[in-house]
Amino acid sequence: MEKQKRSQFEFVVLMASLMSIVALSIDAVLPALPLIGNHLSVNEPLELPKLITSIFLGLGIGQLIFGPLSDSFGRKPIVYIGFVLFIVASIICITTKSFEMMLFGRVLQGVALASPRTMCIAMVRDSYEGDYMAKILSIVVMVFILVPVVAPTLGQFLMTHYHWTSIFTFNLIFGIIVVTWYWLRQPETLKDKYRIPYRLAIFKTGTLQFFKIRSAVIYTLLSGFITGSFMVYLSTSQRIFEKQYNLAEEFPLIFASLATSVGLATFLNSQLVIRFGMKNIVHTAMVSFVVISLLFITLFNSGNNPSIGILITFFALQFFTIGFLFGNLRALAMEPMGHIAGIGSALNGFISTVMAVPIANYIGSFVVNSVTPLFFGFLVCGLISLTLFYLNSRSISRVLDKA
Repeated sequence: MEKQKRSQFEFVVLMASLMSIVALSIDAVLPALPLIGNHLSVNEPLELPKLITSIFLGLGIGQLIFGPLSDSFGRKPIVYIGFVLFIVASIICITTKSFEMMLFGRVLQGVALASPRTMCIAMVRDSYEGDYMAKILSIVVMVFILVPVVAPTLGQFLMTHYHWTSIFTFNLIFGIIVVTWYWLRQPETLKDKYRIPYRLAIFKTGTLQFFKIRSAVIYTLLSGFITGSFMVYLSTSQRIFEKQYNLAEEFPLIFASLATSVGLATFLNSQLVIRFGMKNIVHTAMVSFVVISLLFITLFNSGNNPSIGILITFFALQFFTIGFLFGNLRALAMEPMGHIAGIGSALNGFISTVMAVPIANYIGSFVVNSVTPLFFGFLVCGLISLTLFYLNSRSISRVLDKA
């Protein structure tokens, strides 16, 4: 029993470490955006957030490629392919002097990092199911979310003492260590009975099966709206705290403190999800998400920013609710897709991420002199998500009544 517990602990930490490469690649760069812009002669500051959203675009595309392939060839080979691509993309980002080429490198990084991100979800689904799967996913996401606590501070340290390119170099070294650990310790989780012989048709058949599962599609759309909301914050946080509040030096500390809010929620979710169930927790969290957004807009509809203390309080409350949504929405979408976990995880990630990028870019374009448009975006995304949740719940009730 003790050996089994140790094995599960190592599995959770390893999965979180693989996903942490994604978080480092996104968040460690945030403090360096102005320097990167100067190096690449970017005159328009509103262009810099594209260095964040572009990696999400790549994540969406990459998941659609790697997920189906992993259902045929297994999870481990796909992780290795993704990491080789990550090396190439990192070299492009380090050596380029063109903003357009940097964006290409970031998209390519996203495509590469889609491999460990998708495989982590698929491997958890291979190994667990039901509310216990949600518990494991919550723990993985919690460790994964703790990375942004240190990532901006790490990025600022590397940028200050070395060069902004050292951030990409560090991510590459960290990735080599984690992938080596994965190679040595993690067995293949895809069972032979679930392997699908490779043919181009698996993309079509798997996609058709996915869209026939109503609950999987709806929870994927919910993930897209919630991810889009959070991505607006990620892409505009540097501008909000450094430009609107003149807190450039304090930015990493503020970013870290808000990340702990999400981490605390995911930890609590891992303790509560078995007792209360995924759907009940998701419902409560979404209602809270909408109420907090509406409260902020009601208090600050003039467009004038509140004090930094009040803003951080509202952000912390909002992200606390998001912490209960990330893992549960993904688990609810994956629950009926055990037979197509690879392509299911890929489509879930692709659709939610590709939805999130234009949402983030559109709402982010309004976050210039005030943070209020960000909360308007939260409110709209939250209301749409809550409506979809109720529609799905009613459809399930009708099916049960007929049965």
